[in-house]
Amino acid sequence: MKLIDAKGKACPIPVILAKQAISDGADAFTIQVDNTTAVENLKRLAGNQGFTVSVREGDGAYSLDFARAGAACPACEAEVDSPLPAPSRHYTVFVGRDIIGSGDRELGGNLMRMFFYTLAQSDDLPQSVLFMNAGVKLPAGDEQVAEHLKALQAKGVQVLVCGTCLNFYGLTDQLMVGTVSNMYDILSQMQAAAKVITV
Repeated sequence: MKLIDAKGKACPIPVILAKQAISDGADAFTIQVDNTTAVENLKRLAGNQGFTVSVREGDGAYSLDFARAGAACPACEAEVDSPLPAPSRHYTVFVGRDIIGSGDRELGGNLMRMFFYTLAQSDDLPQSVLFMNAGVKLPAGDEQVAEHLKALQAKGVQVLVCGTCLNFYGLTDQLMVGTVSNMYDILSQMQAAAKVITV
């Protein structure tokens, strides 16, 4: 059985590693984590993906045994939730800030990086990601976010960055990824989307 060592890895990396194993066709595997938040997130993933899961604790770590529902795994017991909806690509992401939330800036910056990492690893990608106001500081100043945006672009996601906002912050020459755009194009992307997720 495949073993995935996700100990010491922050959320949502353990979930993404398990999701990759599922996408690669694994019918059964074990993933090890070292915190209860990851355990609960992985249990939800198992249910959403049609897997059963059993949890074993020992030596300060948790081992979760995943098995596709119907596959042999006598120790696995968990409720299976409804499967996640199929990927749509009929949404867009609007980013008007350089952090998530209104609390600590360092935490907000880390959350924003993890958001784009998770989005780049997702099977359900947006049609576009739109940056305005302080949000333009991300593709023009945050190397981690820029790398995730490049991965999204390589998968066909449009990245539009407000040119007026770049000029305002003096960042036009520092843009690392995306197309310098304008209010008309950004609004058109919003109007064409079935929904807009604001970060």
